[in-house]
Amino acid sequence: MRVHALFSLPPCGGGPGWGDSLRAAGVCMATLKPETPEQAAEAVAWALAEEAALEVMGRGTKRALGRPMKAGNILDLSALRGITLYEPEELVLSARAGTSLAEIEAALAEKNQMLAFEPADLGPLLGGKAGAGSIGGVLACNLAGPRRIKAGAARDHFLGTQAVSGRGEIFKSGGRVVKNVTGYDLCKLMAGSYGTLAAMTDVTVKVLPAPEKTRTVLLYGLEDAAALGALSQALQSSHEVSGAAHMPADISGGSAVSYVAKAGAAVTAIRVEGPGPSVEHRAAALRRDLGAMAETEELHGMNSAKFWTEVRDLRPFAGDSESLVWKISVPPAAGAQVMARIAPGSDARHYYDWGGGLIWLALPPGAVREAEVRAALKACGGHATLIRAPEDMRKRVPVFQPQEPGLAALTARVKAGFDPNRILNPGRMVAGV
Repeated sequence: MRVHALFSLPPCGGGPGWGDSLRAAGVCMATLKPETPEQAAEAVAWALAEEAALEVMGRGTKRALGRPMKAGNILDLSALRGITLYEPEELVLSARAGTSLAEIEAALAEKNQMLAFEPADLGPLLGGKAGAGSIGGVLACNLAGPRRIKAGAARDHFLGTQAVSGRGEIFKSGGRVVKNVTGYDLCKLMAGSYGTLAAMTDVTVKVLPAPEKTRTVLLYGLEDAAALGALSQALQSSHEVSGAAHMPADISGGSAVSYVAKAGAAVTAIRVEGPGPSVEHRAAALRRDLGAMAETEELHGMNSAKFWTEVRDLRPFAGDSESLVWKISVPPAAGAQVMARIAPGSDARHYYDWGGGLIWLALPPGAVREAEVRAALKACGGHATLIRAPEDMRKRVPVFQPQEPGLAALTARVKAGFDPNRILNPGRMVAGV
């Protein structure tokens, strides 16, 4: 019996069906690598007929994100690649779901455009390579970086998709415009579903012009509470802030940006983007408005881009493979209090993004239990996701924030509607679902 064999499907309409070929080969565990959406549908249909669960994978950089899956077969979508449509004047791009994010960002850069939601590259954090993730994986995990406070999440830029449900059926949703009123907006449902509802084969996203100029105002030496107050003041101003983060001194000291690393103190960062004269005016105004709180400095183009890439990709934690990494979402005003509750006196390391609404937390193994992390959020109504942990821990504890009974029941019904036999990524988000 052949195990873990890699199969490429015959052209559709030629030769026997893929399911027949696999049965004839006596395969019980396979890596299925379709090259067309139709072949992807045939792969799911085979799995459905054989009651064989599939791990849906793009380029594999986020396999360690979520609970370990109970799937003996892999549906590898990395051969579904290539930009299929790009109209810079219409601010729209379509691509096969397995297309690398690096390829898409390079094509956009040639036209001075970007993915405004600033997706993170989690490859190095999760033990993989940088720049290897796929656009489908980014959207399936709804990943968004520091600009989320201004531009929104990945789902807000997700215009359309073609996908294969757990029933083995190809379906399409959305289109090429932001306001699409025909049918259900299933793109929003696919974003953040982690491949548990359908295997996306094609995606369409909204793109935006890249900013002409970027500057980042730095404040030195503020404690967490004062820093989050400064970020709140900046975000409530008229200066159109597109990034608001705070690094305590133990985090800022590891930055590759000298103005940050050599500060010898905590660094609070506020980004503004846009036309040159406007950016210069807003950066100067922020320094005037906040200068009474702390000493200020300013990062220009390359240094600013380097700093926000560090914030976005969790570079402070990427080199330490042993620590547990949590993503904690809270009301921005509650961030400092939540951190004080979670790990007083421990070796915890943390920094803030989204104006204090997002805490990235690294804990030594065994320092703080999952229940203690989530208990610290009850007073403010936040939620926590375990981003990096050993497989045995991800089996034992809820990786995603446990849902209230009503929402959990709704989630189960949605899963049953798309994937009644639990073929696709079973158990990745919730045990048994």
